[in-house]
Amino acid sequence: MSENQADWRPIVAALNNPQTRRVYAQVVLGHEAETLGDGLSPARRRHVLESLVKAGLISKDGDGYRDRSEVFTQLLAAIPRPADRTGPERFLNGRGEIDRYPSDATELHGLLAFIAGEVLTNDDVLTEKELNERLTPFSQDTAGLRRRLVDAELLDRTPSGSQYSRVAGAAVDQASAEPAG
Repeated sequence: MSENQADWRPIVAALNNPQTRRVYAQVVLGHEAETLGDGLSPARRRHVLESLVKAGLISKDGDGYRDRSEVFTQLLAAIPRPADRTGPERFLNGRGEIDRYPSDATELHGLLAFIAGEVLTNDDVLTEKELNERLTPFSQDTAGLRRRLVDAELLDRTPSGSQYSRVAGAAVDQASAEPAG
């Protein structure tokens, strides 16, 4: 670990202790060094301050202490960022729900084809209720999503509207959901 990177373990260990948290808060709030840890024994006060220094949360500053809030910036910077999603998944939030519909017709069709492939096999024939149950993880507006799937000719609906199935030959085309270049 480089000198510019903070290790989170000693920070969490230090802040796990209520006395250490209280003294850390006092340092952050700018209390005078003599008042830090009021009510603690001198040995306990020294131990608390040493653990805060060792964790990198505070540093000795002349006769007093100052907080080192940059340690939190370093911790956050060290967290690996998730890879950008590509394909139709980029239109889904972290829970797998549609968070936006693409304005590009090709990308919209790709998203809908992806969802159709996730909820129905080519042999499935589902009632509206069964289809809604399968669509709910993608959207609370199952009627709107169902309508989009039918309009995109990915799902067939019986004239009575009582059953739904995949359109024959409507294969999931992942490439159609890639960004237009």
